[in-house]
Amino acid sequence: MSSQTIDAPKPRPSRLGGTLYRGREGMWSWVLHRITGVAIFFFLLVHVLDSVVLNISPEAYNAVIGTYKNTLLGIGEIGLVAAICFHAINGLRIIAVDLSAWAARNQRLLFWIVVIIWAILLAGFVPTQLYHMSQEVH
Repeated sequence: MSSQTIDAPKPRPSRLGGTLYRGREGMWSWVLHRITGVAIFFFLLVHVLDSVVLNISPEAYNAVIGTYKNTLLGIGEIGLVAAICFHAINGLRIIAVDLSAWAARNQRLLFWIVVIIWAILLAGFVPTQLYHMSQEVH
């Protein structure tokens, strides 16, 4: 009989955040897509509700819209635009992955392309929004 040794299995890299999932770009893209989708849904719900107020009373509508002009909601608008941009660009990535074998094989690369495009779009929007917010305060 030959004496063969059995090598111990190599330790697996730790999972990001202790999740059961692999924690790679595909999972985080999925999570962010769902979170941004829900956030956009709730914004649209509030938007429809405050638009209904216009039918009830234009003065009440103006009062509601006036409450939106504060710093906290200005920052919320930045978050909303960030969510919409990510959701839209990532949606295009998902369509590409569904329709193209190349995109399915390279979805990690496509995720980082989505992040770069998203950052470029926000780099154009955020300074403009902050400028307008500073003008409303004065």
